[in-house]
Amino acid sequence: MLDETDTRLLAALQKDAHLTAHQLGELLNLSPSQAGRRRQRLEAEGFIQGYSARLDPLRLGLAVQGFVQVQLGTHGPEQSRSFARLVATRAEITSAWTLTGDADYLLRVYCEDLPALNRLIHEVLLPHPAVARVQSQIVMDQLKRDAPLPT
Repeated sequence: MLDETDTRLLAALQKDAHLTAHQLGELLNLSPSQAGRRRQRLEAEGFIQGYSARLDPLRLGLAVQGFVQVQLGTHGPEQSRSFARLVATRAEITSAWTLTGDADYLLRVYCEDLPALNRLIHEVLLPHPAVARVQSQIVMDQLKRDAPLPT
């Protein structure tokens, strides 16, 4: 179970994963060693799964962000595994979800331009033997960045 201090520690790390044990201790009214041990425990227990840097896609030349809905024509374990393997090999697909409803998958993609998105759809996704339909939406603007999880 998480106590209030753990919750506050997790919230602080979601805002700034670079906080030192000393800084966390000051925020939580703990000694640096207590704060460090709490962080280590939360890591060991899987509450903290890792740390990463948030990059600016535009500065990296990725001008097009989109969401691609994929509907499979056949639904079986091998088709699902095969499609999941394809998704895992493509760097431009940054996240993927399985869904209920009309689409079986929702893919978040970042591409350098519209022709690159077109190639991904027509040369990679649609040729997959299990894929029946693909529908894409291009992000015009992102109103809210990926936010920290509520704690």
